[in-house]
Amino acid sequence: MSVQGMMRTWLWLAGLSMGIACTPSSSADAPASMASHYRSAYPRLRPPFLRSGTALAVDQRTHRPLLAKNTDRVVPIASITKLMTAMVILDARLPLNRRITITSADIDRLKDSSSRLAVGTTLSRGELLKLALMASENRAAAALARTYPGGSHAFVTAMNRKAARLGMKRTRFVDATGLNPANVSTAHDLVRMVAAASRYRLIHRATTSRSARVLSGHRHHRRLITYHNTDPLVHSRHWHIGLSKTGYISEAGRCLVMQATISGRKTIIVLLDSWGRLSRIGDANRIRHWLLRRRPLPVS
Repeated sequence: MSVQGMMRTWLWLAGLSMGIACTPSSSADAPASMASHYRSAYPRLRPPFLRSGTALAVDQRTHRPLLAKNTDRVVPIASITKLMTAMVILDARLPLNRRITITSADIDRLKDSSSRLAVGTTLSRGELLKLALMASENRAAAALARTYPGGSHAFVTAMNRKAARLGMKRTRFVDATGLNPANVSTAHDLVRMVAAASRYRLIHRATTSRSARVLSGHRHHRRLITYHNTDPLVHSRHWHIGLSKTGYISEAGRCLVMQATISGRKTIIVLLDSWGRLSRIGDANRIRHWLLRRRPLPVS
């Protein structure tokens, strides 16, 4: 082979090796594919890895999404339902000082969940509302629906009517507690619900209260019990929370919705179908830290 032929062969092999080196490998593509279900307002800042199946963060003032993951899924929402329960009660302007007694009709026979409100306990409607929101007390929510004008059936009708007015087109309620997995919604619909609920002063107060004490039982068998907020973030000095609600049933996983001020911006966060007892809390903190790192740009 001539010298020129050898040189041409060498240059061809060099070019081929460079082409191979520049071809993306499957392992290099893996991080991008893992993040493909995310959309964010930070194109140059990788979104945080979240353990929640669905996640959405929205600027409440501009309505622009800052981070989105699987937001179109219609999924069970568990006790996030109780935000709608509270709005229906408050919209009806029922007297909050009205005394309501817990009865056997308020016992959960679907999931057999426990309750610290003994049958025979009598509390004001306002106290029941606070326990339903702050501590996700199911008997409290059931009693609120049962004593609504027309009973529980009329109450659920009012819940769905309110959802329709808010534009929650893919949401359906069948009970006031969220124990029924047929209570379903999407992250986008829940942003609408959280935004509406955040305008109720009593919902803000109840969902951000750290604890409450009530007398449970009847007559001479009453005892003072203390309830704590199911969202530990209300205790954190790093968070400025305007509204918070947790939820859990096996079909829904761990859920959390919040309205919080982050970098002076009111932000709504929705986390659904999170695995692990503390993963939704970890996800909320990851989103907050991520939002603090960069100023958001509109999502295209």
